Amino acid sequence: MSVRANADNFAEAIQSGLVLADFYSDSCVPCKRMSPLLAEIEEENSDVKLVKVNVNFDSSLAEIYAVQSVPVLIFFKDGVETDRIRGAAKKAEILEKIDQIR
Repeated sequence: MSVRANADNFAEAIQSGLVLADFYSDSCVPCKRMSPLLAEIEEENSDVKLVKVNVNFDSSLAEIYAVQSVPVLIFFKDGVETDRIRGAAKKAEILEKIDQIR
């Protein structure tokens, strides 16, 4: 089940395991298209935790992680950034990154 993260709980949300942080905006059409895909990936991969960050409300997190446009997917392993995808991505591309991080 995805977690809505903000500046107060983001560090805790990414601390353990494999985390996929989705930096998005409600007005972003590619973000809206990717949302069900990301939920599907999380559902099919019990070891992947989805953390969603709305850049409109949490611009400080976007600034810290140098997110200049959305969507951006940042992959974390035990709290450490391991990779990222900028822009809309296909399921196969996301799963490939997950497999590399595992």
